[in-house]
Amino acid sequence: MAQYQFDVLSDTEVVEIKEATFRLMERTGCRIYSPEALELLKKAGAEVSDENLVRIPRNITEAALKTAPEKINIYDRHGILAMELTERNTYFGPGVTCPHYNDPITLERRIATKQDVISTTIVADALKNIDFLMSLCMIGDQTPQLADIHEVDAMLRHSTKPILTWTFDLDNLKDIVAMAEAVAGGEDALREKPLLMMYSEPTTPLSHSKEALEKVMYMAEKNLPCVYSPGMTFGGTAPVTLAGALTIGLADVFVGIVISQLVREGAPIICSSNGGVLDLKTFQAAYGSPEMVLIDAAGTQILRSCGIPSFGLAGATDSKSLDAQAAMEVTAEIISSVATGANLVHDLGMLDVGMTGSIHLMVFCEEVVGYAKRLKQGFQTDANGFAADVIDEVGPNGNFLAAEHTFRNFQKEMYVPDCGIRQDYNAWKAAGEKNMADRINEKIANILENHKPESLPDDVIAKLDDIVRKAESRF
Repeated sequence: MAQYQFDVLSDTEVVEIKEATFRLMERTGCRIYSPEALELLKKAGAEVSDENLVRIPRNITEAALKTAPEKINIYDRHGILAMELTERNTYFGPGVTCPHYNDPITLERRIATKQDVISTTIVADALKNIDFLMSLCMIGDQTPQLADIHEVDAMLRHSTKPILTWTFDLDNLKDIVAMAEAVAGGEDALREKPLLMMYSEPTTPLSHSKEALEKVMYMAEKNLPCVYSPGMTFGGTAPVTLAGALTIGLADVFVGIVISQLVREGAPIICSSNGGVLDLKTFQAAYGSPEMVLIDAAGTQILRSCGIPSFGLAGATDSKSLDAQAAMEVTAEIISSVATGANLVHDLGMLDVGMTGSIHLMVFCEEVVGYAKRLKQGFQTDANGFAADVIDEVGPNGNFLAAEHTFRNFQKEMYVPDCGIRQDYNAWKAAGEKNMADRINEKIANILENHKPESLPDDVIAKLDDIVRKAESRF
């Protein structure tokens, strides 16, 4: 099978960037604001000075890269394998932490609500090219300090797909893990077949907060998958040059890998070098830049060479609506993610530099994912692919429409758009002159009206209710 794939770095450049990252960690060092993490690093042989400045020798980092698993299996609510995060396997999900949301019916931009998480989840549950869930929101109609808990509560109740989420602090993280354990059937069941992944983030450049590292360490203790990913802005919190920014980002995530492995060898961790430009005309960080696509691809390639599953970013745009700019930016991101083999790709449906969630954009992105997956599938180069027998049978001036070979192969060989248009002009006009945006609107309305996600058992719902109620009592 000849596949559509590419790498952006040569083998020599991969080695050079890794070497630069090791040197940065040894020479410049990083700030660690967790006493527990500092103690782990001291015991491992790192140089700790000025209270929280840490320089980590190469041998410690290399040892951690060896023990971190190169394959992480993620499961759905029923314990069925949903994703194998390894090699060039690529999976997609929505974005997260958008404080605003485009109303599914009116398209009005407003504050995100818990109902919006439910709508996102129901639509994502129905879409075949959405592999995992994120909330696409930072909800504003619940107790502010518990937005993360309410988002996970909504997702767990309205889909069987695995969840990647965020959290404010360690207390909320413990509640979220307890909710996932209730759904999975207990602590051991969740550990053996995780349906939950937790996101944490260093403070680029080269700074690691107590809260961020507590999440990494707790997930390592539980032996549950954790994502550790920087949010760089080139020319702001990282060098404006991509190679310089990449070494900063990798150094930050390597620290997370080191600490996770010092807590528990073999703890599952997923990393990235996500970042975008700081537009010096507007002083606005940008998602939809070619530089973001390039650094994400390069980071994916380097992490794969280290045996670390990668966290990709695609489906986010700087545009304020589902327009030509949005289509251009998210399509480039998604096709690159598939071709470079990023494993866990988030942010489908994020408008306005991550400030507005849109299920309309998410559905458009899901269509692009189907297109990109067909590109990646490439050519069949076996006997069936060359189809010599059927060509002989049909012969010159023949027609392959009625051939059995066409019937056997057309579904797996041909990408068929769901919301795209392939009618002739007269048929399209007779059908109402609907463009792709119109079809997306109709698809969303149909899903929200008719799709019924599988419910949780009553006893599990009662456990979730109890966890949320106890969390509310803290405030």
